[in-house]
Amino acid sequence: MEWTGYRIFLALLLVITGSINTLSTKWADRLTSEGLDGESTRFVHPFLQASTMFLGEIACLATYKLLYWYYSRRQPGSESIEKATAGNTNFNALLLFPPAMCDMISTSTMYIGLNLTYASSFQMLRGSVIIFVALLSMGFLDRKLRCVEWTGIVFILGGLSVVGMSDFTGSSSGPHKNQNSIITGDLLIIAAQIITAFQMVYEEKFVKDKDIPALMVVGYEGLWGFLVLGALLVPFYWIPANPPFSDNPRNVLEDTPDGLVQIYNNGLLLLSVIGTFVSIAFFNFAGVSVTKEMSATTRMVLDSVRTIVIWAVCLALKWQDFSYLQVIGFGLLLIGMCLYNNVLLEPAFKKLQRFMNRRAIARAGLGEGNDEDEEGGGTTSLK
Repeated sequence: MEWTGYRIFLALLLVITGSINTLSTKWADRLTSEGLDGESTRFVHPFLQASTMFLGEIACLATYKLLYWYYSRRQPGSESIEKATAGNTNFNALLLFPPAMCDMISTSTMYIGLNLTYASSFQMLRGSVIIFVALLSMGFLDRKLRCVEWTGIVFILGGLSVVGMSDFTGSSSGPHKNQNSIITGDLLIIAAQIITAFQMVYEEKFVKDKDIPALMVVGYEGLWGFLVLGALLVPFYWIPANPPFSDNPRNVLEDTPDGLVQIYNNGLLLLSVIGTFVSIAFFNFAGVSVTKEMSATTRMVLDSVRTIVIWAVCLALKWQDFSYLQVIGFGLLLIGMCLYNNVLLEPAFKKLQRFMNRRAIARAGLGEGNDEDEEGGGTTSLK
């Protein structure tokens, strides 16, 4: 695969915006601001943050519409329109409602978990989605896993166990953290990956064959998610919830007015929310483009690079303490993902096999030459 300037740009955009998305969300969780009660408290509004993410996904739909309009006006009837749409646009938007609901539930749950645990653990634990996708694919897509894929899953399980152990034995990085909340956050993040796996399997079974443009898929899922979650914010305002799941003056599941007031009263908090909105839009665009220009495997490798960036920034900002267990856990997760996605073992084995075949052919050629020399020598002796 040739790394052109455009592909390098897409790779950097994916890593940078993906890292900003997680870090800006975590940054908002650590900021304090004055709320409706006049007191300065931490910003704990995961459902409001999830709504911001869905707005970023809706921006992908707006981008698609703008691209279509631009190309259709500039070169009507040309192939560039086909490249911009990249698939079938005549589909029922309700087809994307179920995956949008999965996205809404999993994202909200993950943001609750992120508020309770570390950003690096959040990113690492998201790798567990591979396990649940594999198991659900066996049940709903009649897929059979190879031995190398099962080996990858074993490595991922080992990595998840080590990451969880590092959070359990490590010291907290703030007064609001304790081991119980950290482990609860880790478990919520893993539970959210089960819902994400259902979303991925559904999209593969019902959406993939429809050839719907990827930006439209992301945009419509964001639209459905924002509409439903926006409506749910009303009853969430009256549902009681206690810490660590709630830290607002009214002790309810989501106090949207209080969250909006906190954003208004703190410019840094507003900046972090804008960072989440902008980064998720560019991150989805970059992810779709990397998959189309290169491969889904390349996207997985770049996502691992994003984990390293997030981890390094968290250590630099002293949002968490360094742990050798996290190094080991990340290494196991990376090996497992490479094995499962056919990046590490099988390509190396094939290269070794090709090398051995070339050597065997070369030896066979030398052997034939020696036989001919021997036959020639024998004929001369007979004469």
